[in-house]
Amino acid sequence: MIDALFNWLDDRLGISGSGRKMLNKIFPDHWSFLIGEIALYSFIVLLGTGVFLTLYFVPSSKDVIYEGSYAPLRGQPVSEAFASTLNLSFAVRGGLLMRQMHHWAANIFVGSIVVHMLRVFFTGAFRRPRELNWIVGSTLLILAIFNGFLGYSLPDDLVSGTGIRISFSIVESIPLIGSYMAFFLFGGNFPGNSIIPRFFILHVLILPAIMVGLLSAHLGLLVRQKHTQFPGRDNTPRNVVGAPLWPTFVAKTTGFLLLIVAVTAGLSALFQINPVWLYGPYVPYKVSYAVQPDWYMGWLDGALRIMPSWEIVGFGHMIPNVFFPAILLPGITFGVLQLWPFIEARLTHDYADHQILDRPRDRPKRTAFGAAVFSFYFVLFGASATDVLANYLSISLNVVLTSFRFLAIIVPLIVFPVTYRICKEMQAVPTAGQRKRANIVMRSAEGGYTTVPAEERPGDAVPRIVPMPLDEDIEFVPEMAGVLVGSDGTVVGDGGAAGNGGAAGNGGATGDGAPGESSPPAPTGDDRPRGGVFKVPRVYR
Repeated sequence: MIDALFNWLDDRLGISGSGRKMLNKIFPDHWSFLIGEIALYSFIVLLGTGVFLTLYFVPSSKDVIYEGSYAPLRGQPVSEAFASTLNLSFAVRGGLLMRQMHHWAANIFVGSIVVHMLRVFFTGAFRRPRELNWIVGSTLLILAIFNGFLGYSLPDDLVSGTGIRISFSIVESIPLIGSYMAFFLFGGNFPGNSIIPRFFILHVLILPAIMVGLLSAHLGLLVRQKHTQFPGRDNTPRNVVGAPLWPTFVAKTTGFLLLIVAVTAGLSALFQINPVWLYGPYVPYKVSYAVQPDWYMGWLDGALRIMPSWEIVGFGHMIPNVFFPAILLPGITFGVLQLWPFIEARLTHDYADHQILDRPRDRPKRTAFGAAVFSFYFVLFGASATDVLANYLSISLNVVLTSFRFLAIIVPLIVFPVTYRICKEMQAVPTAGQRKRANIVMRSAEGGYTTVPAEERPGDAVPRIVPMPLDEDIEFVPEMAGVLVGSDGTVVGDGGAAGNGGAAGNGGATGDGAPGESSPPAPTGDDRPRGGVFKVPRVYR
């Protein structure tokens, strides 16, 4: 029945040729490529739990008297949004688990995007021809941070309400148009009655749709341009070495998806996050102590705290203090982030295509610059807890604020030369970063010392898996584009000898892109293994 259904679809859609090539898509086998998959699978968890929460949440600022399951707040005036959040947590079966999974998944999603982009930055994977995919990825990061802020603002508790109040002030700080924009977004002066429903539509409909589109574009570009890979004995700019999509990668990635879901569920079941019932409903004249936003907003909160009280007045207008850390700093941050591939190409005069990744130590200036910038934002993140640190250390809050202002300048200036020097030292040691074989020190009866190698431990020896060419037994079909090689290893048809852009003409079955070279014929038909490591031309489509 399955074969009949597939044949029916193939007769109408012609998916067999492209489907086979998609199943033969090669994925390099390196742990760092799993970071992007964490982002993808946590986003899937976000969508699934978000649909559940949407069924019960009421996005309204209308005041009601709470009469739900949480006894300490019974009889208190709260908004419908806050009341529905409490009902989700205490009256809906599995509601609290879904809420916490959604919140944990959001933190994991943003965190994995950040780590993934750090890996791409330090290895130079953003360079030509992948500048567009870097822009797509950085746009996803911006939307993820913004949508995360919208999400934890919806319950209308005391903490999220304070965040919305700060966002109103940030929008107001924009010169010339700030007050008009704030009134337009909030439907009047703060707090207004329109912001929760508007945040809800943005959070569950508009931004997720854009993010799904960007994720699809990101994956489509990845398939089209192929994976980058780390330098190795069999890795060249003209091939891709790794495991095929089916069945090897599908098996591994399915297990990884289940692992991400399990870890998210475990965190949600064991570790409480965002207990809104403890904060209480939002009251405009109340502010909670020792409460910070989610971690990905910490750097912005820290920048707001340590920014000196500077204001600019001129031509009848004032640029308030809030504008510099909350509008100008993020604008510079994300602007430079998106334009970085072009900035580096201009500075290094490197406009060539790059298929092989850099080791961070081999690009000391880029690595040092990235580490220094990251340390700057890490200091800002620490500054989001100035009140907690002042209370815990029993020192003046002004001392803590002043200290972080100096640290934000001093720490990056120290990190840059230290990182640069470490990279230079690692370049001088070819085996840097590799695990060393342990030795056993033995003492003889005469008192002398000798060393002998210890027994081999797991990880001491890295076995070399010899890649094998893929698709050497494809028979010639005029409608198919790509590698056309007979079962005896000889090129057939127009696919390669003419060198007309077909994969075989650019290396084809040889796997290394060198025209005219041949390789031993691979097993044909059903005897050919589907697992293992394969080496295919990069032009293989």
